[in-house]
Amino acid sequence: MAGDLTFFSKTPIECPVCEEKVFQEQMRTGRGRQIAGDLTVELRRNYQPSKQYGAVYPLIYPVLVCPGCYYAAFVDDFKATPATALDPLQERGEERRDALFDILPALDFTRERGLEEGVASYILATLSYEFFPKDRSPYFKQGLCQLRGAWLAKDLHALHPSENFDYLSSVLYRKARYFYLLAVEGEQTGSQPLAAAGSLGPDLDKNYGFDGLLYLHGLLEYHYGPRSDAAVRAEQLVKAKRTVARIFGMGKASRNKPAAILDHARDLYDQINAELGETNANPEQDAKS
Repeated sequence: MAGDLTFFSKTPIECPVCEEKVFQEQMRTGRGRQIAGDLTVELRRNYQPSKQYGAVYPLIYPVLVCPGCYYAAFVDDFKATPATALDPLQERGEERRDALFDILPALDFTRERGLEEGVASYILATLSYEFFPKDRSPYFKQGLCQLRGAWLAKDLHALHPSENFDYLSSVLYRKARYFYLLAVEGEQTGSQPLAAAGSLGPDLDKNYGFDGLLYLHGLLEYHYGPRSDAAVRAEQLVKAKRTVARIFGMGKASRNKPAAILDHARDLYDQINAELGETNANPEQDAKS
């Protein structure tokens, strides 16, 4: 069945870090392999299982992972790894491997991937992107990897509810919140522009662009931001709601945006205001402040 669902490239890609041969696994399309389901509030596309192929998880394949040194990145970045990153990536090979052994001890990136390899691929990519230069948008890519990893860890928890993958998912969500915050700040200040980020996703079926990034930053802050200090929590929520308010723009500009973004953003904006105890708030006004 796996052979009908995916295939490996015939021509290997050489790992730029350790020169291991890496064969890319890709998902076949068509014939009912992907039956699109609902879109979640996190802008993730769910897929319905089919009788022939069962449950499918397209997100487990986009990251290329070297089975030798565990260097991982999205395919285009893997093929064009910055020269400045090669030495530190080589030095941290054992650290990347060790980071996963306790939670995902049975990984094998030479065979068809499962959910475990999917989660691991995004964790490894997050560690690898630490050494990419600012002009390659590493903060955003780290945030996207953590978010997708959280999704897949949640899928693992659904299959194995006694294995604590829900805890792993919550950890990845919190790290995603941190990197999305840095990504938004980096774009706003110009310190780490998103020009080299590619598709902002967050899923594979649609690119919600910068509006999606702003929305997810607000959503992650609302659900996974620190709560131990009420004053800090309120300050972060005020910033988050202003970020979300920017999605609406002014007048006609907002009407041209996808309903999925506008509807979810409005709901999130209202939820944040409710926690802050604010009434009659106006997103267009907040966007100006």
